[in-house]
Amino acid sequence: MEMQMTKIISRIALGCALYVFLGLAITAKAETMTLVGNSTGSLATATVTCSFNSITNTVTLTVTNTSPFDARVTGIGFDLVAGDFSGSNSSGLDNFSGGNNAGFTFRNNELGNVPQFNNAVLDFGWTTDNSGNFNGGSPNDGLAPGSSLSFSVSGSSFAGLTEQQICDAIFLRFQRVGPNGNLSDVGVPTGGEPVPEPATMLLLGTGLAGAMGAIRRRAKSAKV
Repeated sequence: MEMQMTKIISRIALGCALYVFLGLAITAKAETMTLVGNSTGSLATATVTCSFNSITNTVTLTVTNTSPFDARVTGIGFDLVAGDFSGSNSSGLDNFSGGNNAGFTFRNNELGNVPQFNNAVLDFGWTTDNSGNFNGGSPNDGLAPGSSLSFSVSGSSFAGLTEQQICDAIFLRFQRVGPNGNLSDVGVPTGGEPVPEPATMLLLGTGLAGAMGAIRRRAKSAKV
């Protein structure tokens, strides 16, 4: 009897682990990141909530400008892989499609240089001027402190990449930075692990432990 109950417990644990694995692989979960200015630090900051749906190959993100004074986010870009779009030997990624939002225009092509990051080549992004240059942008059309905007982008080129790889590849362009508004900067993620969803913690933590404990108690009672 005890051996049978041990087998049942093992099967339940395996089933729960498989359920969680498949659920995390299919369901998009949000990762919240803090971005800080590379040269000006806390004068250019933002939070980004980013999620990736591997079934539809769609990334959704919400950018919130948390900067002091009047620093504006004027560009959003992603550098997923090394490479550029200069000529037939391009090793960058394309074939992305995204929507526009409140002065930001989606760009599925080379967006120019990323200030302070000479090796970065953006695969797609959003800019606030007609030239599509990440280094440029219009502060008047940018995202003001305390404001948030949401964006989405889809593309087959996301295949094979994880949510963390995609979300961590973000750059934010800030202009009108500082008390005098005469500075500019590029914000990058500060690092850190995404917080597990409550449902995941329930399955992997107290929920699963409680279920297994109850089964063991029943097994001992039956033995007595």
